Amino acid sequence: MTTTRQDAWTHDEDLLLAEVVLRHIREGATQLAAFEEVGRNLSRTAAACGFRWNSHVRKQYKTGIEVAKKQRKELRSFTSEQEQQTEQQDFAKKVQQVTETSNEKNGNQNQNTNTIKELITFLKQYEEAPAINEIQEENKRLSTEIIDLKETIQKLKQEKTALTQNLQVIEADYHALIEIMDRVRKMVILQEDERNRKVNFQMDKNGNLARVEK
Repeated sequence: MTTTRQDAWTHDEDLLLAEVVLRHIREGATQLAAFEEVGRNLSRTAAACGFRWNSHVRKQYKTGIEVAKKQRKELRSFTSEQEQQTEQQDFAKKVQQVTETSNEKNGNQNQNTNTIKELITFLKQYEEAPAINEIQEENKRLSTEIIDLKETIQKLKQEKTALTQNLQVIEADYHALIEIMDRVRKMVILQEDERNRKVNFQMDKNGNLARVEK
């Protein structure tokens, strides 16, 4: 069974945490997955890693975070361009196949007519491709926004957890302080009672009462 560590973070551990989180941002993964990975490597909980990132490490890597987000968008844009190139290549192959089929059937007028109709139908379908591409781009943009919102929600949850833990510590300290003050008050009362019990009065030679300590 792996023991969960409670000791202070070292500089190397902070570097590992930053490297893993930035890598997950670049690759479009969630920060929670990064915290879980670091937690496994350092024998710490994901919550502890998240708290360390949000409370200390993240402030030192603001520029790195922006660069990682930019790289993530560039990677997605590059992937989209590759998909468009693949579609264009498929289109070119389809046109070539239809053309070759048409040339092979040049001895039959009806077959040629059907082949031309097939080509026209395919071209009309391809004309609608830009609209489909726009929809795909919009879906990708919305997916990116959803990922960012999920990361924001996760960060807020972690901050809420940290604030709750801090509040619990403050409440515990408050109750301890009240308990100490109550003990001091009781000790003062006991000391006062003890002092009163040691006091005695006697009459002097003039007939006056005088206070005498025991």
